[in-house]
Amino acid sequence: MDVSVFDIFKVGIGPSSSHTMGPMQAASRFVGFHNDQKILEQITSIKIELFGSLAQTGKGHSTDRALCWGLLGHKAASIPLKKAESQWQSVIDKSLIKLNGKHEIKIDLNKDIIFNKSLKNLPHPNTLTLKSFHGPKELHSETYISIGGGHILKEGEKLKTREKKVTYPFKNGKELLEICLSKKMSIAEVVWENEKCFRAEAETKKHLNDVWKIMQKCIDRGCHSSGFLPGPLYVPKRAPQIYQRLIQGRTKMNEPIDPLKLLDWVNLYALSVNEENASGGQVVTAPTNGAAGIIPAVLHYGLATQTKKRKKIVREFLMTASAIASLYQKNASISGAEVGCQGEVGVACSMAAGALTAILGGCPEQVENAAEIAMEHNLGLTCDPVGGLVQIPCIERNAMGAVKAINASRLALQGDGKHHISLDKVIATMKQTGLDMQESYKETSRGGLAVNIIEC
Repeated sequence: MDVSVFDIFKVGIGPSSSHTMGPMQAASRFVGFHNDQKILEQITSIKIELFGSLAQTGKGHSTDRALCWGLLGHKAASIPLKKAESQWQSVIDKSLIKLNGKHEIKIDLNKDIIFNKSLKNLPHPNTLTLKSFHGPKELHSETYISIGGGHILKEGEKLKTREKKVTYPFKNGKELLEICLSKKMSIAEVVWENEKCFRAEAETKKHLNDVWKIMQKCIDRGCHSSGFLPGPLYVPKRAPQIYQRLIQGRTKMNEPIDPLKLLDWVNLYALSVNEENASGGQVVTAPTNGAAGIIPAVLHYGLATQTKKRKKIVREFLMTASAIASLYQKNASISGAEVGCQGEVGVACSMAAGALTAILGGCPEQVENAAEIAMEHNLGLTCDPVGGLVQIPCIERNAMGAVKAINASRLALQGDGKHHISLDKVIATMKQTGLDMQESYKETSRGGLAVNIIEC
């Protein structure tokens, strides 16, 4: 399985890549099948059943809204949010939905989208089944799994292997390092050569530049969007106030200089992105929505410390990060419902630590070491969103993950790349830890902070 930077960094909407973007894509694909088979107009009703983590926390992750947007024919990367919000409200008010924007049917959100919390022994914790009917007769049925990062698979389907073989294939960190050492290449250079096998260089450059622009716009919106996050918790947005304090704060004469002031900005960037994500705004999966703030926050930090060309730094950072993410996708998981938050914030922290080390001049061994350090100290991180919302502790956890990534990079750069525990071993440990973790700590909101935060 060859993973591209296009697979890792995708433009989508909040609050969740697995619970929002994945189901939306599944619904869009489902109606697309009917449209292609010219049986769309035969549909009189649709029923969707959500299982596992999707059932447990789907309401808080706006899964029902995302499903309706998918049925309407919207794509996460290009959805017109204001229009889509109006359409969603119309579905609520009128109990009607226009499939693929063409064929209108009745839909009862309380009966036709079922949150089935009882079914066990699922093919994946994020499983959903969609069925279409003509009167009482079932027309078509499909079961999907949302594997994290906005990726979906039909039940029994495997991740597709690209037809074109890459120049430098690697299955694990050991093989990646061997390529770097034998060819005297950086990790980003290996990724760049592999990307050439998929598409033109100009297309890859444009995607990486666009990804960074969208990340920056997300930060800017987060810094200027005050009020409360959606949902029953009434969590106030913190980024706008922190931003105002930072831009207004000036060091007075004879006032000691705070050597950690830069970290306030790192915290701000991470918080702003994830508050935007929690609000259902446009974000970039990195590698998931729940961990979307870490990469842009650490990349901002890296740019602040460098004088080289910014576009070149951004591309090197993102390509290095994507290589690290691909190792987790191939050998473990990036799904919070499958392995806990170590698969989201932990992986993003590992990606950011390695990528930062690369742009600061670290050798491939130091990059690998930084990525290993970051994950080693995220092992066992649970996914316990309060109220099923991607707010507490998810938003603040991104800020902590960003700072941890920076420290992991600094530790690695103080060494020569030699260390006892390899990245491959820590990835294998992360996977095993996820398998051993109780289900209540894997995006079900039935353990941890999700059941202990509200006190009388």
